[in-house]
Amino acid sequence: MILSTVYAVTRRLLSLPALLLRRSVSKEAELLVLRHQNTVLRRQVPRVRDEPADRLWLAALSHLIPRYRWAEIFPIRPATLLAWHRTLVAKKWDYSKRRRPGRPSTAAAVKALILRMAAENPRWGHRRIHGELTRLGHKISASTVWNILSRAGIDPAPRRSGPTWKQFLSAQAEHIVAVDFLHVDTVNLTRLYALIMLEHGSRRAHLLGVTANPTGPWTAQAARNFLMNTDTDMTKLKFLIRDRGGQFTDAFDAVFGDAGLRVLKSPPQAPKTNAHCERIIGTLRRELLDSMLILNEHHLRRTLIRYLEHYNTVRPHRGIGQLSPSQAEAGPPTPIDLADQRVHRRAILGGLINEYRIAG
Repeated sequence: MILSTVYAVTRRLLSLPALLLRRSVSKEAELLVLRHQNTVLRRQVPRVRDEPADRLWLAALSHLIPRYRWAEIFPIRPATLLAWHRTLVAKKWDYSKRRRPGRPSTAAAVKALILRMAAENPRWGHRRIHGELTRLGHKISASTVWNILSRAGIDPAPRRSGPTWKQFLSAQAEHIVAVDFLHVDTVNLTRLYALIMLEHGSRRAHLLGVTANPTGPWTAQAARNFLMNTDTDMTKLKFLIRDRGGQFTDAFDAVFGDAGLRVLKSPPQAPKTNAHCERIIGTLRRELLDSMLILNEHHLRRTLIRYLEHYNTVRPHRGIGQLSPSQAEAGPPTPIDLADQRVHRRAILGGLINEYRIAG
């Protein structure tokens, strides 16, 4: 009852000015209605998310309304409205997307290539790298190459440290062979010795001989037999690595010295200096000898010959790109779709090792 009375009184009071100034009062009434709706929405929605177009419209209209009334009209704080306006002004005068005067910045890919060339070629200076980029067709100044190397902490002049051990040994690998003895205990506990040679570059392994008594004369004769019967091009080889065992006599060194090889002796009790031979001996034990019993010298020789044939022609090697030594010399195979091919399995050494080939 009280609310209806108040409503009636309020309506009559508002109707009196409407008779005098209907148009002006109508507009003010509309504004009051919109302002009240705004108040209602503020109570219901905790936070209103305005689009960029809304912000632009509100910021533009703020110039037509006195600042002291902003808090009554706009659904935001005055500080927010001013922040929107500052953002619009900053975007108008933003020249960051325009091309700045001076040299354009060097592409990240070019910087990465320059640093890669410097890392892979320690003796190259900035002029040499600049020439290589020019040869590839990329136009760049030598001073830019200098700056890129300097900022990366690399000496632009060719006075950097020499090649790493890996780079040095990889460059020398094709000229190096190494020899070492492998011992095997037979079924009746007789110890046999096999002399193994490994080519560092091609990863080919050779059996020079098997004996129960590896004396100096036997070792020298095994070396002579190998050089007389081998198909390896000895002219490409320059160094032979061996340990300081008593079996390797001066006569043994003279055999390979006559073939043009320089014999390098590893330090005492330092097997890592002949790491490649140590690794193939470990491979022979893990993949072959730890899984079978050797009967006698003939059995060991025949088993090693068959396994080394597999090792040189079929078994993949990480050091030569997961290819076998034969594939590395002839070139990698042509890629095929295994879904369209039949793969045959061939068991060797009594099924101890399997070889897989494409049916053809």
